[in-house]
Amino acid sequence: MTISYLRAAAFTAALFAAAPVDAQAGRDSRAVVIARKIANPTGGVIVVAHRGCHNPAPRHGRGSTPENSLTALDQCIAIGVDVMETDVRRSRDGYLVMIHDDTVDRTTDGHGRVADLTLAQLRALRLRENEGGAATASTDQRIVTLDEMLTHGRGKIIFNLDVKDAIYGEVAAAVKQSGDVGQVIVKNYAGIASPLLGDVAPYNATPFIAMLSSGAADGLDLSIVLAQQSAAVHRPVAYEVPRMPSSALPMLAQAARTAGARLWANSLWEGFVTGFGGDLDALRDPDAVWGRLYRGGVSMIQTDEPEALVAYEKRRDPNRPVCEQRPLRLQAPTATRKPHLEHRRECL
Repeated sequence: MTISYLRAAAFTAALFAAAPVDAQAGRDSRAVVIARKIANPTGGVIVVAHRGCHNPAPRHGRGSTPENSLTALDQCIAIGVDVMETDVRRSRDGYLVMIHDDTVDRTTDGHGRVADLTLAQLRALRLRENEGGAATASTDQRIVTLDEMLTHGRGKIIFNLDVKDAIYGEVAAAVKQSGDVGQVIVKNYAGIASPLLGDVAPYNATPFIAMLSSGAADGLDLSIVLAQQSAAVHRPVAYEVPRMPSSALPMLAQAARTAGARLWANSLWEGFVTGFGGDLDALRDPDAVWGRLYRGGVSMIQTDEPEALVAYEKRRDPNRPVCEQRPLRLQAPTATRKPHLEHRRECL
């Protein structure tokens, strides 16, 4: 067996043993299917939606939704996204809540620091449309807790939690208590002098991504950082690249292949790999941005345009699972009641 195969098998066992099964269909849940794909570094592109699917999804007849909301999660599931990246902070009374900024000003109709507001005060606010801002309309969506987010997406998607406060241990404990270790990945920074993240809590007990940090303008030390982090007993699921020159990508991609892990890059804004372009460029020519990243060794791509990336991946890889309408039995039949069926759009 190869090293990469053994690592993939170990990752699958440790990460996704607890992931739910679709009881009605008698098969693994969609989250398990995605998890297996993540565990295989050569298993194709993993589509990561930045703060959920907040931008419009016209191919599916859907408009914009507030970032980090339950509707942004629903939209991700409907269009076939693999991973929803979402942000976690702590309220004044200790609840873990889903919001990116340290204040509520941009994304809600309220004002103040998240850490200064109780959960009740946060829930009284209405989320603004899409990425927010004073000029955008308020919606009927509210800030939700981590537990509510995980429960809503259980079995349907993988979550990548971007922990914004110094609450890594609390987040890991909450995920474990919820029983959702099987569909959550956390992340933290790793530089040349960082300890092996996989050997320290909470990363020694939960799937995680090492966000590589470079101390050199040419980024050539990133492959060294990656190799160091791969020496841990509990290795990262993937390695996220920072803003970096494209000249550093070949060496970094080779280091990831040697480690038997995936490489993650962001096409957000102008893109994180110099010269490759960002989301707006990808909307015009997806192969010139997303295709080039994939051919360069990147197999996890985070974007604010997930619908377009999923569509490109379906063209590039005809074997990629597609969304379909299928009946789900919601109530078991009895002597006096026929089974109630609902058609729900899911990606399998």
